[in-house]
Amino acid sequence: MPDIKLFNGDALEIIKQLQSKSIDLIFADPPYNLSGENHLTCKSGKIAKCDKGSWDHIDDIDEFNKKWIEECIRVLKDNGTIWISGTLHNHPSIGVILKQLNLWIINDIIWFKPNAAPLIQKNRFVPSTELIWLAAKSKQYYFNYEMAVRLANGKQMRNLWELSAEKHKTMHPTEKPEKLLERIVLIGSKQEDIILDPFMGSGTTGAVAKRLNRNFVGIEIDQTYYNIAQKRIENTNVETNLVQFLEKLTHKTSSQLDFYSTIEKSKNY
Repeated sequence: MPDIKLFNGDALEIIKQLQSKSIDLIFADPPYNLSGENHLTCKSGKIAKCDKGSWDHIDDIDEFNKKWIEECIRVLKDNGTIWISGTLHNHPSIGVILKQLNLWIINDIIWFKPNAAPLIQKNRFVPSTELIWLAAKSKQYYFNYEMAVRLANGKQMRNLWELSAEKHKTMHPTEKPEKLLERIVLIGSKQEDIILDPFMGSGTTGAVAKRLNRNFVGIEIDQTYYNIAQKRIENTNVETNLVQFLEKLTHKTSSQLDFYSTIEKSKNY
């Protein structure tokens, strides 16, 4: 069984307690700093003030991002990778900080949501994408290229990922779809690796990590969401037949894709 460690508290303070170079993969979906008097959203077909919670109110987004990213890099193994999700509200800040910390930026992945919610306002384009920064400490990092090819049905996987937004499994307002995390976990880690999510939310990363037999460290500051994540991860079963799971994921048989030789293929670039 995977080793699951969950913490309810401030991400920065808890990451400081983790051992240096102990984490294989980090997925972070930090606060986008969307909430505020001047930020609007759509609720039940009407324009409303955007307020996702106190955790989404950041006074100095650049300082906040630099502090938690620095600690994440400290605990990341030399061949590990960090994946950071964002929108136009915070991804420029993240990109600058990754450069300042002399990290190797591998890709900027664009997650395109073809079923994104329409806008009521008529003064801008419909937001239909999120960006995921993928970075490492150097050019020597784990990346399962063969797995990416198989997940892309035999073709090279591009950095434009067209994945429909899913109906949320919980009440968390910024919950990521499991199919998004399945790609990241399968390509960026091996079974029994340790995955860290410093902004765990409702536990999507933890549920996927456990299902795919990865160890997991999750941190969430909000007590309500922590409780939801804890229960969700506890109720997730480890996938006992990963080949069968991948066949379902790709709609291909093991004989067509030769999964046995690629599930745990290790490649450092």
